[in-house]
Amino acid sequence: MGLLPLEFSDCYLDSPAFRDRMKAHEAELEKTNRFIKELNKDGKNLITATKNLAVAQRKFAQSLGEFKFEYIGDAKTDDEKCIDESLQEFASFLKNLEEQREIMLFNITETLLKPLEKFRKEQLGAAKEERKKYEKDTEKYYSALEKVLNMSAKKKDQQLLEADSQVEVMRLHFHEESLEYVCKLQEIQEKKKFECVEPMLAFFQAVFTFYHQGYELAKDFSHYKTELQINIQNTRNRFDGTRSEVEELMKKIKQNPEAHKRNSPLSIEGYLYVQEKRPPPFGSSWVKKYCIYMKEQKIFNMVSFDHRSGGKTGEPESFILKSCTKKTGDSIDKRFCLELEVADRPGLIITVQALLEEDRKQWMQAMGGKEPVYKLGKTYSKREGIEANLDEVGFSLLKNCISAVESRGITDQGLYRVVGVSSRVMKLVGILMDKKTFSEVDLSASDEWDIKTVTSALKQYLRSLPEPLMTYELYKEFIVPAKCSTPESRVDAIHYLVYKLPEKNREMLGMIMKHLANVSANCKQNLMTVANLGVVFGPTLMRPQEETVAAIMDLKFQNIVVEILIENHVKIFGSAPDGSVTTPVALSSSEPNAPPRLSKRQNSRQNRPLAVYNPSVELQAADCPNSVKDDTSLGSTDSVSSQSSTATNSSTSGSPPEETKNHFSTNGGDLMDWASISRSTMIPWLNASSTTTPTSPSPAAAFSPEGTNSDKSGDSVTYRKAKAVFSCEAEHGSELSFPVGAIFEDVTSSREPGWLEGKLDGKRGLIPINYVEFL
Repeated sequence: MGLLPLEFSDCYLDSPAFRDRMKAHEAELEKTNRFIKELNKDGKNLITATKNLAVAQRKFAQSLGEFKFEYIGDAKTDDEKCIDESLQEFASFLKNLEEQREIMLFNITETLLKPLEKFRKEQLGAAKEERKKYEKDTEKYYSALEKVLNMSAKKKDQQLLEADSQVEVMRLHFHEESLEYVCKLQEIQEKKKFECVEPMLAFFQAVFTFYHQGYELAKDFSHYKTELQINIQNTRNRFDGTRSEVEELMKKIKQNPEAHKRNSPLSIEGYLYVQEKRPPPFGSSWVKKYCIYMKEQKIFNMVSFDHRSGGKTGEPESFILKSCTKKTGDSIDKRFCLELEVADRPGLIITVQALLEEDRKQWMQAMGGKEPVYKLGKTYSKREGIEANLDEVGFSLLKNCISAVESRGITDQGLYRVVGVSSRVMKLVGILMDKKTFSEVDLSASDEWDIKTVTSALKQYLRSLPEPLMTYELYKEFIVPAKCSTPESRVDAIHYLVYKLPEKNREMLGMIMKHLANVSANCKQNLMTVANLGVVFGPTLMRPQEETVAAIMDLKFQNIVVEILIENHVKIFGSAPDGSVTTPVALSSSEPNAPPRLSKRQNSRQNRPLAVYNPSVELQAADCPNSVKDDTSLGSTDSVSSQSSTATNSSTSGSPPEETKNHFSTNGGDLMDWASISRSTMIPWLNASSTTTPTSPSPAAAFSPEGTNSDKSGDSVTYRKAKAVFSCEAEHGSELSFPVGAIFEDVTSSREPGWLEGKLDGKRGLIPINYVEFL
């Protein structure tokens, strides 16, 4: 039961029951006072703890922002550039979140603690003061009353009348104070209901605002997160291919280390032990030094280096060599020794000791110049016993294989990725390269040879050429454009370089690129996007003359070159470059920003990340311009399962799509290319927002698959018009360029996150979703 009301009429009676009810009201106000004081204390502790959290978060963000990944080589791929910028993006996200937290902390103080403290001091404090005053008046009144009642009746009437008059005045004053005090008590009891709860409501509104802002930041971050997942998956797959190449090189070097030593016609370098003579009777000592001899200048440089002292390096020394003589065992009790005569210090002879006899011979050859430098390496074709050339037989083999693939295997999953049995591949290559029988074999009309054997034979032929189809000489020149940041300049530079190739090389390369474009056009069925074909054919069509780890690090750029050739084969092989392009583009020093978010209306946009083959998921229709779109497919660019929920036309159910079975196997001795190793490892924390339902629909929501009947086919599409609110310059052949105000027809959703498809001036292409508004 609640508090009993205090009746004003009871103030005149001032009964014990009235006093008990009054005490109950006073006890309730005291309890409220203690509650507010405790709440104020807890609120301050909450603010302190939140500030400590904010400081820790900002320190964490600072650590993220200050770190920068170093990379191997002289340039990064677009995916690596985005990954490199990701830590700064994470730091920026946390800083934005902490700014919202600071606003929430300010609101807690202003909207909760200060109003409650004000109510406690002004209202409850006033009630306490009224109580003290009431108790004082009560004491005064009843003391005076008792004093009057104790007066003798024998006193004069005048004295008694005066005493009665004083008591009456005090009684009236006491009743007035009693009425005001009762009114005050009940007033505060009623006011506390809203004076206490209203600040709490404001506090929770501030908390809700903070979490809503966090949700908005997360939604804003979603597009970047999606692209970063693709960048990570692409880089992971490229790493798998690079790692297998590095391991293969390491095995070759282990088997024959001498054949893989990096000898240069201009210099020789390595460790030598140098004899340092001391005054008698100390004799001499031998000090290990790293030596470099420059043959043309005859300059000999050396610097001491001790591996056992943490890599301590001494002062470098240099001299001009006059002559080098082998030191025999008769003159010194050491093996592998040489005597070096110094030209710029007459009379000075330096004795050095090589590590092995073979090393001594190489130093002798380099410094004496009498023995020819041993040239290393054999061509792939000789190792395999295949004499491949760019002749009639070679072109016939290529045309025969291409015809077979396009007529009966263009939709086979993993085309060019899954390889045939080695023995059958070599047998087919032998038949197709036999000058007597090559014209009699028609692979397109015969089922004797399965498609994976045919595709492996084609790649085997290309690898068996005396040098790669794109030549050793132009290898570095082709790599340079792939490292620059402007797509247009890449295409122009590679177009120019293609026409520096020998005519037969260019003709065969054009045939291959046209064929690979046909393969990628069927990527919906065969899962081989342009990027996947780049991974397969990059090392096949171009490779450096010398096998090194640095060269293997450029594999990713070989893939990009092949991707550009496939995507632009009509332009590149259709006509020679115009006169305005005279030299390949130089490597750009500027690096693009991280992938933009949907909410950032940027005029310059990052290239879309390239898809990487992953047989554990289905392919996205948006990567296949000639394929039929299907509402149930998942893009290879969206190479992780979360893409279906984080894209603009996501499902709100929050459940990830069921993984597609891997259709490939390596049974019966079948081999897999190194590049076919595909990791499906996901990044779980990035998918945390996939179950969140946005409060407002995105521009693509009108095309969401949830808005259509699931029983209808994917061909049932709603077409709409849209208007450009920002100008855009296309950075890719599949995109549209447009000015502000351009009107797009037949606009539909795209399977690529953050993009729409529409028609402008008769041309259909991709449109960034955050650049348009629907009409």
